[in-house]
Amino acid sequence: MKDKPRQLPAFLFPAFQTQEITHWRPSLDIYRMRNGWLLKFDLAGVPMEDVNVEVQGGRITVSGVRRDYVAEEADACYAMEIAYNRFERTVELPCEFANPAVTLEGRDGILIIRVTEG
Repeated sequence: MKDKPRQLPAFLFPAFQTQEITHWRPSLDIYRMRNGWLLKFDLAGVPMEDVNVEVQGGRITVSGVRRDYVAEEADACYAMEIAYNRFERTVELPCEFANPAVTLEGRDGILIIRVTEG
Protein backbone atom coordinates (compact mmCIF):
# COMPACT_ATOMS: atom_id res chain seq x y z
CA MET A 1 0.00 0.00 0.00
CA LYS A 2 1.42 3.34 -1.08
CA ASP A 3 1.60 6.23 1.31
CA LYS A 4 -0.57 9.15 0.38
CA PRO A 5 1.22 12.48 0.06
CA ARG A 6 0.53 14.61 3.10
CA GLN A 7 -1.24 17.88 2.58
CA LEU A 8 0.05 20.99 4.32
CA PRO A 9 -2.45 22.78 6.52
CA ALA A 10 -4.27 25.50 4.55
CA PHE A 11 -3.55 28.14 7.20
CA LEU A 12 0.17 28.00 6.38
CA PHE A 13 -0.26 28.94 2.71
CA PRO A 14 -3.84 30.15 2.20
CA ALA A 15 -3.28 31.78 -1.21
CA PHE A 16 -1.40 28.73 -2.51
CA GLN A 17 -4.00 26.25 -1.30
CA THR A 18 -6.97 28.10 -2.81
CA GLN A 19 -5.18 29.38 -5.93
CA GLU A 20 -6.37 32.92 -5.15
CA ILE A 21 -4.54 36.07 -6.12
CA THR A 22 -3.95 38.00 -2.94
CA HIS A 23 -3.91 41.77 -2.80
CA TRP A 24 -2.28 43.84 -0.10
CA ARG A 25 -4.29 46.55 1.64
CA PRO A 26 -2.66 49.96 2.10
CA SER A 27 -3.01 51.67 5.49
CA LEU A 28 -5.62 54.43 5.58
CA ASP A 29 -6.62 57.50 7.60
CA ILE A 30 -10.10 59.03 7.16
CA TYR A 31 -11.06 62.56 8.18
CA ARG A 32 -14.50 64.20 8.17
CA MET A 33 -14.14 67.76 6.87
CA ARG A 34 -16.65 70.62 6.86
CA ASN A 35 -17.35 70.21 3.16
CA GLY A 36 -16.71 66.47 2.66
CA TRP A 37 -14.14 63.78 3.38
CA LEU A 38 -10.35 63.47 3.23
CA LEU A 39 -8.74 60.04 2.87
CA LYS A 40 -5.00 59.38 3.13
CA PHE A 41 -3.63 56.10 1.76
CA ASP A 42 -0.07 54.94 2.48
CA LEU A 43 1.19 54.14 -1.04
CA ALA A 44 4.96 54.58 -0.74
CA GLY A 45 6.68 53.64 -3.99
CA VAL A 46 3.49 53.64 -6.09
CA PRO A 47 3.45 56.13 -9.00
CA MET A 48 0.17 58.03 -9.41
CA GLU A 49 -0.26 56.55 -12.91
CA ASP A 50 -0.49 53.07 -11.31
CA VAL A 51 -3.42 54.10 -9.05
CA ASN A 52 -7.14 53.84 -9.85
CA VAL A 53 -9.86 55.51 -7.74
CA GLU A 54 -13.58 54.75 -8.07
CA VAL A 55 -16.42 56.44 -6.16
CA GLN A 56 -19.89 54.88 -6.19
CA GLY A 57 -22.41 56.24 -3.71
CA GLY A 58 -20.56 56.18 -0.38
CA ARG A 59 -18.06 53.53 -1.49
CA ILE A 60 -14.52 54.53 -2.45
CA THR A 61 -12.18 51.93 -3.95
CA VAL A 62 -8.46 52.56 -4.46
CA SER A 63 -6.54 49.94 -6.44
CA GLY A 64 -3.34 49.61 -8.40
CA VAL A 65 0.06 47.97 -8.30
CA ARG A 66 3.39 48.50 -6.53
CA ARG A 67 6.31 47.10 -8.48
CA ASP A 68 9.75 46.05 -7.20
CA TYR A 69 12.19 47.69 -9.59
CA VAL A 70 15.34 46.63 -7.70
CA ALA A 71 14.53 42.90 -7.91
CA GLU A 72 15.53 42.88 -11.58
CA GLU A 73 19.10 43.86 -10.62
CA ALA A 74 19.48 41.62 -7.56
CA ASP A 75 21.18 38.23 -7.53
CA ALA A 76 19.18 36.94 -4.55
CA CYS A 77 16.72 38.17 -1.96
CA TYR A 78 17.93 38.27 1.64
CA ALA A 79 14.72 39.68 3.20
CA MET A 80 11.40 40.98 1.86
CA GLU A 81 8.94 42.82 4.11
CA ILE A 82 7.50 45.35 1.65
CA ALA A 83 4.34 44.20 -0.11
CA TYR A 84 4.58 44.27 -3.90
CA ASN A 85 1.91 43.27 -6.38
CA ARG A 86 -1.66 44.45 -6.77
CA PHE A 87 -3.38 46.33 -3.99
CA GLU A 88 -6.97 47.21 -3.31
CA ARG A 89 -8.84 48.91 -0.49
CA THR A 90 -12.54 49.75 -0.36
CA VAL A 91 -14.00 52.17 2.18
CA GLU A 92 -17.68 52.65 3.00
CA LEU A 93 -18.37 56.20 4.14
CA PRO A 94 -21.54 56.87 6.17
CA CYS A 95 -23.04 58.97 3.36
CA GLU A 96 -23.91 58.78 -0.33
CA PHE A 97 -22.57 61.05 -3.07
CA ALA A 98 -24.99 61.69 -5.93
CA ASN A 99 -22.46 63.77 -7.87
CA PRO A 100 -19.05 63.42 -6.18
CA ALA A 101 -16.22 65.87 -6.81
CA VAL A 102 -12.95 63.99 -6.31
CA THR A 103 -9.45 65.44 -6.19
CA LEU A 104 -6.26 63.39 -5.91
CA GLU A 105 -2.87 64.49 -4.68
CA GLY A 106 0.31 62.47 -4.21
CA ARG A 107 2.63 63.75 -1.50
CA ASP A 108 5.65 61.92 -0.03
CA GLY A 109 4.22 58.44 -0.63
CA ILE A 110 0.74 59.36 0.60
CA LEU A 111 -2.26 59.48 -1.73
CA ILE A 112 -4.65 62.21 -0.55
CA ILE A 113 -8.23 61.97 -1.80
CA ARG A 114 -10.73 64.75 -1.18
CA VAL A 115 -14.39 63.89 -1.84
CA THR A 116 -17.14 66.50 -1.76
CA GLU A 117 -20.61 66.71 -3.22
CA GLY A 118 -20.23 68.33 -6.67
